Amino acid sequence: MATASAAARSPKELVFEWEGKDKNGKVVRGEIRAGGEAVVSASLRRQGILVSKIRKRRTSGGKAIKQKDIAIFTRQLATMMKAGVPLLQSFDIVARGSTNPRLTKLLNEIRNDVETGTSLSSAFRKHPMYFDALYCNLVEAGEAGGILEALLDRLALYQEKTMAIKAKIKSALMYPISVIVVAFVVLTVIMIFVIPAFKQVFSSFGGELPAPTLAVIAMSEFFVSWWYVIFPLLFGGIYFFFESWKRSEKMQKAMDRLLLRIPIFGDLINKSIIARWTRTLSTMFAAGVPLVEALDSVGGASGNAVYAEATEQIQKDVSTGSALTTSMTATGVFPNMVLQMAAIGEESGSLDHMLGKAAEFYEDEVDEMVKGLSSLMEPFIIVILGVLIGGIVVSMYLPIFKLGAVV
Repeated sequence: MATASAAARSPKELVFEWEGKDKNGKVVRGEIRAGGEAVVSASLRRQGILVSKIRKRRTSGGKAIKQKDIAIFTRQLATMMKAGVPLLQSFDIVARGSTNPRLTKLLNEIRNDVETGTSLSSAFRKHPMYFDALYCNLVEAGEAGGILEALLDRLALYQEKTMAIKAKIKSALMYPISVIVVAFVVLTVIMIFVIPAFKQVFSSFGGELPAPTLAVIAMSEFFVSWWYVIFPLLFGGIYFFFESWKRSEKMQKAMDRLLLRIPIFGDLINKSIIARWTRTLSTMFAAGVPLVEALDSVGGASGNAVYAEATEQIQKDVSTGSALTTSMTATGVFPNMVLQMAAIGEESGSLDHMLGKAAEFYEDEVDEMVKGLSSLMEPFIIVILGVLIGGIVVSMYLPIFKLGAVV
């Protein structure tokens, strides 16, 4: 009965911020979880505090919860549990320290579920938007084996490594994309405002203009006449492309295959996917999750349809008794180094360790490739911009040079 009473009462508890004076007249502030303001006042009076202000802590609004927030929460929870702090108290500390009201609300909901007897993994499964199957499976394995703090620490490390790889890929792509956007803006300004001004000057010359100049003027006239069609088609096409990529399974598979074949960047993306794949499987296997069940989460974590399909095939083969290395080799998507590391791991009984080493190797490879791409892309992009904008400028000045030669 006491448990049922607590279950009915706990979800209604809120976090209140209070301010008052202690027995020495010193102003003190704090937070307390209670069912209402009256309970807060009574509790503080018993502690000898003269309350002057009580208000419910705001738990709505705030920024969207990102993967980085979940990773930080996981690291904090793992650290406190390893230090011996009880689970519910750990949730309280993390929730109070969060500056994002949405995250605070989420953690309070999970805490209330755990307080009423729900397992931590089941509480996480109620929020699939923030805690995927891999996360919940690892937590469940930690609860079953009594090693929750160790698995939370491993899970935090996995999230940090995965986010680091994604950040490196984004940094490698950000520079060329930003330069392309700036170049488009500059070319638009030149086509709409600069070239028409030159055209008026050239019309007073009365002579025949060079072919490059005529071509650039024709492009400018087309741009000025149809800009209200060009911009909607361009931005609408980009929007439609990304929406199709997001919603269409066929489009996703086609783009994922294409991305792996792009010169230079394809190799970078491929290595980052292999790093995530091996890191995920290593983390799951080390947590004691059976191989067939672990492969359920590995394909989705790779973030690429080619490797997701390969993982499905590996799972089918392994479930029928095939060795992991044999199944991986049959897919034809894994490099020899990964296959050799997996084979050694299977033979020595240290598959998680060898896959972790493979993940570290490819994470270092991604890091080195990003550094190399940064130095390689800069002169390449400068040459392209020089040809585009420089060509337009030279085309506009050719008639002036021609007029100077005549004079």
